[in-house]
Amino acid sequence: MSMASRPNSLYATAAGVKFHYHDMGAGSPTLFLHGGGPGCTAWSDFGPVAELFARDRRALLVDLLQYGKSDKCTITGPMWDFHAAKMVALLDELGIDRADFVCNSWGGTIALDLAAKYPERVRSLVITGSMPVFYGPLAPLPEAGRRGRNARDVYYGGEGPTREKMRRLITGLEWFDGSRLPEETLEMRYQQSLDSGETALAARSDNPRGDWQDLTAELGMIQAPVLFAWGMHDAFLTPDYPLMLARMVPRGHLYVMDRASHHLQEERPYDYYSVVTGFLNQQHP
Repeated sequence: MSMASRPNSLYATAAGVKFHYHDMGAGSPTLFLHGGGPGCTAWSDFGPVAELFARDRRALLVDLLQYGKSDKCTITGPMWDFHAAKMVALLDELGIDRADFVCNSWGGTIALDLAAKYPERVRSLVITGSMPVFYGPLAPLPEAGRRGRNARDVYYGGEGPTREKMRRLITGLEWFDGSRLPEETLEMRYQQSLDSGETALAARSDNPRGDWQDLTAELGMIQAPVLFAWGMHDAFLTPDYPLMLARMVPRGHLYVMDRASHHLQEERPYDYYSVVTGFLNQQHP
């Protein structure tokens, strides 16, 4: 399936907010939660692997709140708790008791918090490029935590969003080999970044994304098996960080992929699928 040929576009209202999502395949329900970069959506981040997973799973690609075609609501209180509660409400609305979660960056931190607070709803998790912990001996330097926010400020600042600024953002922070970035992916991200709701959020001087949370305590509460699938050349966090995370959760695993940065599932979709589906099937044959 071409990235441009998106599947069915569906909506569900849960706990007072509207989610947009794609629903593909049949089998064990698996939610794909995307990253938090400008213009990111479920399809931009997971479209390259969606059809592979949909061969034997029900793949639900969900636009996070404040992204894509989901509501651009203001998030109040602890941010990850807010997202997790709304995501559980979405599961309820869709009639899904338990699901696997396959996540990138921002979406992965949401899923980790959800697994800690609502353990009965999570079968297993695959997490790439997420930053749930800010303290401890291997915690990221403050610059790592600010890098994503600074990139967003630069992208929306100055003359505003441009295709070239989007290209620099993706190739500098998300891909190991930027020369392989498909033009349709670049265009998709750029056009979505111009969405009026997303530009309005970027322009606000208050805190519409909620209060930042450190999930150190929550990681030890997670009962589900967790695979941290990381890029050897992640631009935000080197592989010693997910090794720490894997040791903090009771059933943690780590896989590090060569020739990849922050978006493994886009840059090396077949390799990513092989590793992730092998892990998921091992946990739930």
